[in-house]
Amino acid sequence: MVVLDQLVKAAVRPRLGLFDSVTVIPGFFSLTRVHNTGAAFGLMNAVDVPFKTVLMALVQTTALVGLAIYAATLAPGQWLTRVGLSFVIGGALGNLIDRVYAGYVLDFFDFYWGGWHFWAFNIADASITIGVALMVLDLLGVGHS
Repeated sequence: MVVLDQLVKAAVRPRLGLFDSVTVIPGFFSLTRVHNTGAAFGLMNAVDVPFKTVLMALVQTTALVGLAIYAATLAPGQWLTRVGLSFVIGGALGNLIDRVYAGYVLDFFDFYWGGWHFWAFNIADASITIGVALMVLDLLGVGHS
């Protein structure tokens, strides 16, 4: 997921300037470049604190270490959670690479209906979402014998 995320972002960077948009499906989906300096869903994007990029990278790194420790404690039979965690960790690493090297996370998938826009996101964010969904399915007993 990290490689796919970084390859797609590398394709988007030279083609779209900040806030540039290309309509893919009129009235529903565009590729729109935005920079997220905050947390998930743009939380804290507007907050301006000293060393924000470093602080966000430290928080992200701490979360990744916690996830890795959790992954090491899983029983071999918890395959759905293992797969889910791999998606979460891969997505988090993809976004951490952006934050460390660019000072922001590049988002560009823009889904909307009328004047309502879902938060812009990227491959890494989608990977995290899929991973969490797989982990929830495991908690609900899906895939258990």
